[in-house]
Amino acid sequence: MAEQQHQQDKRAAVVINPMKVPDENFKENFIQLCTDAGWAEPLWLETTEEDTGAGQTRQALEAGVDVVIAAGGDGTVRCVAEIMAGTDTAMGLVPLGTGNLLARNLGIDVTDPLNAGKDVLAGSETKIDVINAVVDHGKHEQLFLVAAGVGYDAAIMGDTIDGLKDRVGWLAYVESGLRKLPGKSVTVKVTVDGKQTIHHRVRSVMVGNCEKLMGGVEIFPDALVTDGALDLLILAPKGRFGWLGVIAGVFGKGRNRNKFAQSLAGKTAEIELDRPQEFQLDGDHLGTATHLQVTVAPLALTIRMTGSPK
Repeated sequence: MAEQQHQQDKRAAVVINPMKVPDENFKENFIQLCTDAGWAEPLWLETTEEDTGAGQTRQALEAGVDVVIAAGGDGTVRCVAEIMAGTDTAMGLVPLGTGNLLARNLGIDVTDPLNAGKDVLAGSETKIDVINAVVDHGKHEQLFLVAAGVGYDAAIMGDTIDGLKDRVGWLAYVESGLRKLPGKSVTVKVTVDGKQTIHHRVRSVMVGNCEKLMGGVEIFPDALVTDGALDLLILAPKGRFGWLGVIAGVFGKGRNRNKFAQSLAGKTAEIELDRPQEFQLDGDHLGTATHLQVTVAPLALTIRMTGSPK
């Protein structure tokens, strides 16, 4: 009886993107899921165009809930995590987006939102790293969980056709990537843990916290969300068949895979470009940048899930 009472004292908050709700019965079914698990009725907070998750997450924390569940795509997850990182309250994931990249890397069910919610309620707490980013020497620090990038990868995110994404999912990014293959390269100065290198004719610099990106491709094969490190990948195709070299390097083994796809790792990195390039955090296209400072925050975010990070 005491165990049942303890469970009933628990309450979740659901920060949900209403544009991603899978069906008209989802809220009702989720409330029933909580009831069946012995939890109180959840605090239901919908994001808006003006507030994509930060305000709702603060409201949830002020209410003293036991877990804040981000229900939406990667953008919603990032907005919730930005407030949750460094707190003592756990965050849960109910994937409703196209990529669902953090969920996939953590081994969370991306096919059944209600089952993912069930796993949050029945799960235990674990901690993962996050990466903090400062763009163009700004005062505002932004957080990401999976990957950031300047150049080609960000251009893909910025030019993906929404209607196509709704129809074919992550394959829409492949279509955008093919269209964006032609483009001008830049010169980049990369400093990792104080060690500086210069790279010419670069198309993209990516910073990763997780192993897999779109389509399950292991872009950062050595990355772990619990290793206290960030991983970099520099794409520098040269010549007519340069992109073939990039593909060979990306799918190769180990660091410094070849001159077209170079890997670095550390706890902090500074990326300086000789002219503005498009910029993205966890798939959100955020404009252009010439400078990016990134620092890993080890085990800064508590995740409630069934199992352990993969």
